[in-house]
Amino acid sequence: MAGTLKSTTEGSSMVLTLSNPEFRNALSPDIYSAGVEALNAAENNPEIRSVILTGEGSMFCAGGNLQRLQANRSQEHAVQAQSIDELHNWIDSLRAFPKPIIAAVEGAAAGAGFSLALACDMIVSANNAVFVMAYSNIALSPDGGASWHLSRALPRQLVTELLMCGDRVPAERLFALGVINRLVPAGSALAAAIEMAQGLNARAPNALESIKELINESANNSLDQQLTSERQHFVRNLHHVNGAEGISAFLEKRKPSYRPA
Repeated sequence: MAGTLKSTTEGSSMVLTLSNPEFRNALSPDIYSAGVEALNAAENNPEIRSVILTGEGSMFCAGGNLQRLQANRSQEHAVQAQSIDELHNWIDSLRAFPKPIIAAVEGAAAGAGFSLALACDMIVSANNAVFVMAYSNIALSPDGGASWHLSRALPRQLVTELLMCGDRVPAERLFALGVINRLVPAGSALAAAIEMAQGLNARAPNALESIKELINESANNSLDQQLTSERQHFVRNLHHVNGAEGISAFLEKRKPSYRPA
């Protein structure tokens, strides 16, 4: 049975839940397209200020469905290529989405499930969760942007170990390496992600959008280009109505009330 992507709201956050319990929340093209559609809806809804991605039950995501991958071996190469293109479209959407996205991980994030978590802006993980780039364990290479994200987060030697050895990596190690933002007791990752999102939701949406855009641009910008972009964002945000509210609230020692971006 193909999995689904459930969408609910928690205050000003949209919670997207990978739901394919029979196959440990494995991914499928239906989930990819639903993910893009959900992000489009969240982007156009000013009441939604952040997104949380999690898995149903005690598992985040097992990655690709191996039975589906095995079946695709008897199809034309284009069948699997199209499926990966749809996954990558979702990854691109996560990266380009202007609002914060938090992955809440319980259990395990394997293969493309790990890639999916890396594509989010921040990761909140249960302290007993495990992460594994399982591709080489079944004679495959990574997808979902895993090699791109890890190469920008970790030294080459560590990236090579994660991708080539395919070992199960405890959440504690990734937390120590800075890949995971928050390490929380088992069973509380979603609650901790919601709490984190609530803090972000109280901040000026236009400022958070600028920060995400600047971070995304930095990988390809020279220092001069990045300084120019920072200047443009800063001036625009200063003259935004939220800039006036933020400065006034700080000077008046009161809680700010920001408008949608």
